Amino acid sequence: MATSLRLEKITPGNFDAAIALKVRPDQDHLVAPVVKSLAEAYVHPGTAWPRLIFDGARLVGFLMAFFDIDFAGDGTATDIRSGLWRLNIAAGEQGRGYGRFAVQAAATEIRRRGGTRLTACWHPGNDGPEDFYLGLGFQLTGELSGDQRVGELELA
Repeated sequence: MATSLRLEKITPGNFDAAIALKVRPDQDHLVAPVVKSLAEAYVHPGTAWPRLIFDGARLVGFLMAFFDIDFAGDGTATDIRSGLWRLNIAAGEQGRGYGRFAVQAAATEIRRRGGTRLTACWHPGNDGPEDFYLGLGFQLTGELSGDQRVGELELA
């Protein structure tokens, strides 16, 4: 993996490039576009952590982590989790370690905030990213979040 990989906040200067980032056309149904993620980040400012992934000066991806949400959504706050909300690697940039870098960056930030596990959700199926996540060490929890499988990576 290149040593020039870094995350950057979304700014007025890189906003247009961020929303122009596209995954492969056959993956459009698997992940929301960056513009939707940024809208969600706007309405969840204390929870969402959107970042662009650069390799040198080249924008190669987008990630958005979430922190300390009531995952069950039942108001009891008995299942607080942090994890990866969105991961978009640009068409033509996949298979170069950028997704792995993004997951590691999210894990680092979760650890920095005191977390010990990273939750991610993905669409099941042969065309989905399950092999990618399982290859990084995620374990299926047996849960569904909507129509997506839930996996967790222990960070301790």
